[in-house]
Amino acid sequence: MKSDIEIAQEAQMIHIREVARQLGVEEDDLEYYGKYKAKLTDALWEKVKDMEDGKLVLVTAINPTPAGEGKTTTTVGLGQALGKMGKKASIALREPSLGPCFGIKGGAAGGGYAQVVPMEDLNLHFTGDFHAITSANNLLAAMLDNHMKQGNGLEIDTNQVVWKRCVDMNDRVLRNIVVGLGRPTDGVVREDHFIISVASEIMAILCLAENMKDLKERLSKIIVAYDYAGNPVTAGQLNAVGAMAALLKDAIKPNLIQTVENTPAFVHGGPFANIAHGCNSVRATKTALKLSDYVITEAGFGADLGAEKFLDIKCRMAGLKPDAVVLVATVRALKYNGGVAKEDLNAENLAALKKGIVNLEKHIENVAKYQVPCVVTLNRFVSDSDAELDFVREFCESRGCQFALSEVWEKGGEGGMALAEKVLSTLEERESHFKPLYDENLPIREKIETIAREIYGASRVTYDLMASQAIDRLEKLGYGNTPVCMAKNQYSLSDDPKKLGRPEDFTVNIREVYVSAGAGFVVAITGTVMTMPGLPLHPAAERIDVNDQGIITGLS
Repeated sequence: MKSDIEIAQEAQMIHIREVARQLGVEEDDLEYYGKYKAKLTDALWEKVKDMEDGKLVLVTAINPTPAGEGKTTTTVGLGQALGKMGKKASIALREPSLGPCFGIKGGAAGGGYAQVVPMEDLNLHFTGDFHAITSANNLLAAMLDNHMKQGNGLEIDTNQVVWKRCVDMNDRVLRNIVVGLGRPTDGVVREDHFIISVASEIMAILCLAENMKDLKERLSKIIVAYDYAGNPVTAGQLNAVGAMAALLKDAIKPNLIQTVENTPAFVHGGPFANIAHGCNSVRATKTALKLSDYVITEAGFGADLGAEKFLDIKCRMAGLKPDAVVLVATVRALKYNGGVAKEDLNAENLAALKKGIVNLEKHIENVAKYQVPCVVTLNRFVSDSDAELDFVREFCESRGCQFALSEVWEKGGEGGMALAEKVLSTLEERESHFKPLYDENLPIREKIETIAREIYGASRVTYDLMASQAIDRLEKLGYGNTPVCMAKNQYSLSDDPKKLGRPEDFTVNIREVYVSAGAGFVVAITGTVMTMPGLPLHPAAERIDVNDQGIITGLS
């Protein structure tokens, strides 16, 4: 059996201008990064902005497990299947972070015969967007520290600096550091921190900004610190916005690549869904909708994270209205939620399946809260028994969901035809009445508790003292009327990753709260979730290599 990287390297890619031509995009509106990658010009949006939107389909999933679910693979395969059916379709994805690629998760280009290519480029440096974001983030940090060293005219309280440096790598030793050590000329000594680049507010801003004007306005609102009187100090006050925007000038433009079956793929931006808002850029999604009749997009991790933020943050801010949601699961993952060890998942176990399917049930209920039609798909494994598949099908259909098996990993677009037919019939027969879960003008605590209660199923929410004080402070400063971006572990509906299935009667604890004023939301960190991941005992980086011919191996 061929590996993902072998399949990707054997793909028959076509020149990116031919991919663009499928969407009616001319060569003048492409900025080439070699033969197989291009950025879309600002001028293209001006040409297409008044065109009618296509249908928007969100792909999400149950909570991730070691058994694998295949959300991105399903997104790619569904787009390919629609293409095979003669539909004008494209997909819209996030760019992978280097941290997970070299850590434990691996790449994020799909899998098998449902991948986006060039896979190695996408998983590594791609078009340099993440490097630009990292540079802009750290330029702001450098200007902040320089201001404090050069007289501190804004009277910044060094104990209330909130802007963190970033790097796009899992590096736990950088979580808590001390800067400014050495001679007096080396700066002000203070505690500092690093986050991973995909958790940077600049990543969120890039993905939510409509254009350069909007980008600069958002950058100017970034709160970097508070002064001695407790007032926020912004990037705009540090005169950093112009230089940051210059670094992001190209990064804000959407990227166009292709799948292994040459389906157009808009891949742009990459905020994590467990610690950020987990969606690709508004610009990429909106451009794809103007150029395609069907756009298949994904949001990170399970529906309790990525989908909730897609629906409550991205759609609210961008005025998007999804027409359908595809919810991905596997029999193996459901049995894992039912208590079966990973090494025993290949054996038929209807009892465990019945126990674990409550996780899928909760996600179906969550999608229904947004009044968007739902299609459930199972990524089929050869170990799945007919009895197991029939049980899941009957379970979903009894709850009003269309159901289809997916074999896109093995068969590409052909293996997604059944799913594509269900999606098309859902779009034709069921109308979406999308509505966000909560009113953004509610108090911050009420928004947090609505998400915890309605989406996670929590009985109660508790707040650490500093989190509670931060909420009071933010509301007093006028930052309460925004959506809430919940930072939570991805493995459980609760804030405890060990609680699988559908936990009941549990408490969600809010550890930290802060505002991303430029992005336009308040972040609430739950449990022990980290904004700078660490590497595992044996990271994926140990298996990655380049041979004498320059061919990369071990990247998955």
